[in-house]
Amino acid sequence: MSAGPPTTSGVAPHAGPPVVTIDDVRAAARLLEGVAIRTPVQPFRALAEAAGVPVVLKLENLQRAGSFKVRGAYTRMARLSQAERDAGVVAASAGNHAQGVALGAQLLGIDAVVYMPVDAPLPKLAATRGYGADVRLVGTSVDEALVAARADAARSGRVLIHPFDHVDVVAGQGTVALEILEQTPDVGTIVVPLGGGGLVAGIATVLAEAAPHVRVVGVQAEIAAAYPGSLAAGHPVSRALGPTMADGIAVGTPGEVPFEILERLGVEVRTVSEEQMSRALLLVAERAKLVVEPSGAAGVAAVMADPRGMPGTVVPLLTGGNIDPLLLMRVIQHGMVAAGRYLQLQVRVDDRPGALATLVQTVAAAGGNIMHVDHTRTDVALGVFDVMVTMQVEAKGPEHCAQILAALREAGFETHPTRGAHPAG
Repeated sequence: MSAGPPTTSGVAPHAGPPVVTIDDVRAAARLLEGVAIRTPVQPFRALAEAAGVPVVLKLENLQRAGSFKVRGAYTRMARLSQAERDAGVVAASAGNHAQGVALGAQLLGIDAVVYMPVDAPLPKLAATRGYGADVRLVGTSVDEALVAARADAARSGRVLIHPFDHVDVVAGQGTVALEILEQTPDVGTIVVPLGGGGLVAGIATVLAEAAPHVRVVGVQAEIAAAYPGSLAAGHPVSRALGPTMADGIAVGTPGEVPFEILERLGVEVRTVSEEQMSRALLLVAERAKLVVEPSGAAGVAAVMADPRGMPGTVVPLLTGGNIDPLLLMRVIQHGMVAAGRYLQLQVRVDDRPGALATLVQTVAAAGGNIMHVDHTRTDVALGVFDVMVTMQVEAKGPEHCAQILAALREAGFETHPTRGAHPAG
């Protein structure tokens, strides 16, 4: 995990005229009454014990349309003039903003067109269409979809509802912070997944005016993190995105409005790896009994990786729960490997009757559950009477992996680690 440039010990009070004020956020909260849910908070003892700090989760994964995005999208659209509403709206999103715009447009009676990447998750596509939006697939990223949305707005006269780069969107997202301050009075740090920056900017704005002692930490996927370089440069800088499971925060260029707020208020930005996010998602699913998408678990991943510099009660924000079931299966498996719950290894076995049975019995006696077995007899590195058995074994953790390996070696088997194996292998 890496950090951005040096920052203050908390969120500093703003200097000069603010782009967004706490009064703007409070006005947005009134506008959202009856639209956005006041999502609950939930203590998370498993993470608190592991990190050594009090932890309370803010459950925006339970928000309407599955994420916090409806807060900013509805706020922006509700403030359009009647002429603008009649013209319709257009948006670009990987999925969560798309659903927020589609739901908000449905509630307000506005015609909506949403551009999404061609590989957007099917559940997000279906949900967006289910709210009545006209979905158009283009490009491979949010940035490319945004180019198409801007072109549509210029051509059709529709109003662009930007996913993060507008003061009304920032104000709407900031309403999350008002709720956290009321629900968790002893909060010392709020840890927030960071993409374009609208949510972090809204939260930082509230804290700067209402609770300057509370830190806010933004968290990006390390292979899709545009903010560290931008903050170092002093202005938004585009970055080529690597392949990340966290599509909800994969944004190549920070927004001008949120960037100004993050830079001015000295918000700290950290990054987390794919492995750390998958382990966090697994922990949230297993111990908190909550379904979140990888980007929604980025804050938990940051606390798991390094809770230092996070004073008081730490509140990771679970930003969304819109995950494709197929991706969920893959991420959980990835998380189990990262957490030492799968042992992948190769074992050289004599090619004689009963040898494989002895191998299987040894693993079973050690408490391992064999998930997959494959045999290789044709490798030139093998002897004439040898066979290489590749195994995937379900275990209870790193210590159990080591116990299984020890049992195999004690039984006389020669073991070899495979690519992706837990270090115990």
